Amino acid sequence: MNKSETAYAKINLALHILARRDDGYHDIDTIFAFMDDGDALSVKQSDTLELDIIGPFAADIDCDMQNNLVLKTASSLREHHGIKNGARIILTKNLPIASGIGGGSADAAAAARLLNRFWGLNQSPAELCTVIGGLGADIAACIYSRTCRGEGIGNAIAILDDLQVQDIPILLVNPRIAVSTGPIFSAWDGHSGGKIDQIDLQSIVDHCGNDMERAAIALFPKISEVLNILQRENPILCRMSGSGASCFALYDSISQRDSVKAYIEQHHGDWWCMSGKLK
Repeated sequence: MNKSETAYAKINLALHILARRDDGYHDIDTIFAFMDDGDALSVKQSDTLELDIIGPFAADIDCDMQNNLVLKTASSLREHHGIKNGARIILTKNLPIASGIGGGSADAAAAARLLNRFWGLNQSPAELCTVIGGLGADIAACIYSRTCRGEGIGNAIAILDDLQVQDIPILLVNPRIAVSTGPIFSAWDGHSGGKIDQIDLQSIVDHCGNDMERAAIALFPKISEVLNILQRENPILCRMSGSGASCFALYDSISQRDSVKAYIEQHHGDWWCMSGKLK
């Protein structure tokens, strides 16, 4: 049995805010895609639920059972299925927190997939969503970790197998700025890209955007600098992901991607970068 799982970094190829809701959420229309890299989780036998966090961003994570999404996921699955056994989960935190690329939601989803095997639950992705999807709006998409459309608050998922973006080189960059989603949504100027009519890559490039980008840049101007640098090699698409501050660019070739990454490492060595491909 494979006792490890990747929490794949999430990006929003498009993110349109349709309306504010009375419950504090927003109705959105978004296209999720996933990178082939991210945080890493493994599991060992234990009598209780335990979480060890290592990696470059370990110090930024709350290990409290009431707040940590990995522990809340494990507890929810254990209670729902009447599991008596525990688990010691080891999370290697490679992705910056509060960065618009899944983070805690991706970790929770990966923990669910991992424990599904470890405890022999034999649950489908849809069944896992039913149990833990309420822990976060992005969790359903992260459980599938496949290119998909998210509607409602982002948790009404439709898989987009026809949107063929697999293996496109991607560069993720964060200028070491943590961004809380709430203030960015609150600062949204009301301009909406509307419902996404055509779902193909060229239409997403030409007619879609991230409706939170203007608000995020107004609060954190360095995001604009990141986007400008990512444009150096004429990418297929360059956009902020989620509520920021992480930005991404998709390139025609690995050499273009790596050229921009090398430039950032030389001139902005304090920024965080991750390179890979879309999965």
